[in-house]
Amino acid sequence: MTHATAHRVTSMPIGVGAGGGVASPATGSIRLAGEHFAAATLYLLAGSVCLVWIAPQLAAGDYLSPHVAGVTHLFTLGWLTMTIFGAFYQLLPVALGAPIRWPVLGHASFWTFAPGAGLFASGVASGSMLLHHAGVCLVAVGVILAVANVAATLPRARSRDVTWAAIAIAITYLSSTLVLGIVLLHNLHTGFIAGARVHVLATHLHVAIVGWALITIVGVAHRLLPMFLLAHGADSRWTKYAVGSLATGIPLLAIGLNAGLSIASWAGVVLLEAGLACFLYQASLFFRARVRKRVEIGMRFAATGLLSLVAAAVLGPIVLWEGAAQTRLATAYVVAGLLGGIVVFVIGFFYKIVPLLSWVGRYRGKASVPGTPTIAQMFSSRVAGAQLAGTIGAVATLVAGILAGSTTAAYAGASLFLASVLLFVSQIVRVARGGHFGARP
Repeated sequence: MTHATAHRVTSMPIGVGAGGGVASPATGSIRLAGEHFAAATLYLLAGSVCLVWIAPQLAAGDYLSPHVAGVTHLFTLGWLTMTIFGAFYQLLPVALGAPIRWPVLGHASFWTFAPGAGLFASGVASGSMLLHHAGVCLVAVGVILAVANVAATLPRARSRDVTWAAIAIAITYLSSTLVLGIVLLHNLHTGFIAGARVHVLATHLHVAIVGWALITIVGVAHRLLPMFLLAHGADSRWTKYAVGSLATGIPLLAIGLNAGLSIASWAGVVLLEAGLACFLYQASLFFRARVRKRVEIGMRFAATGLLSLVAAAVLGPIVLWEGAAQTRLATAYVVAGLLGGIVVFVIGFFYKIVPLLSWVGRYRGKASVPGTPTIAQMFSSRVAGAQLAGTIGAVATLVAGILAGSTTAAYAGASLFLASVLLFVSQIVRVARGGHFGARP
């Protein structure tokens, strides 16, 4: 395939079909995906604003602060989970050949989960029993409806490969995340788990971030990275090793942390590190096998997220070795993995998926009409490049500030992260308006 041919291919609205071929997006669920992506963007902005607010507590390593917990949920529930749900409504019909079982239930899940995430995060941060109880009830309903919808859709799939398995495993961990979250919420009022709170919180974080978010990312990337990079034909067996190791490592780590069995904790860490290593190697194979040597901005975000996950992987075993007393180290570990790794990786996929869906929704059948933008012209790659540079600097500064205990550096990193997200929001607004901002791409 020549460079010109590759450029024409990536200018068209495409997806990965159930048989691994090329297919159009699922137009029937564009609205459902779109409302999730819009809400997710607002939550990313809200989380970034509040990141500046909690910068002093991050610098102090006060990860048990209600303020930190509330803001963390803006990113995990509001940005990541909302984005994943939206992506499922496109991925399942297109990649696995499984039309969403109950589209109406998808909308019902959205209208309970979307406000619930905000109420819950606000309630936890402010200490308001009314807000966080109302929020957790809505979040629970939204999660149950979404999980039921996905679980009922998966048996209809024509393709049951590692992506199918990863999604099935991930929604199981999402259900476990909800249960652990309710336990921690109840503990805020009763203190019934006493000194075990730190270990239960660590379990909750790893089940949510690794079991739910990362396993989903590994499974979805198995289909989408080859498509976005034009890298079909690369050795793809490492994804199943990654999913298997991650899925097995989480319960071992949980048992070790909560039962005081260090051998189980370290066995869990070894499996988690191995799973991440397999995912990183798999991603590197896709990048090396790409037809187009120029890496587009969305995939540069994805690559940056992967590098930050490496940093988190280095910090993780040190955190376990040093113990809970090293709170700044533990805080830096979560920031590197969550903000620098998973959040940034998902932003990269956002840059590929959302402009595609917006283009199909607005311009399908109008590609030859004068003035119709290409998918690449739906947003500005220069602005995206500035956002990426700012995000790299922001995460590096924030992590360094936390490790050094510097409030000034933490404020600087959080503020730069907010500025970068504001650039991203401007891009999404441009995409929503059809790519016509009067600015060059």
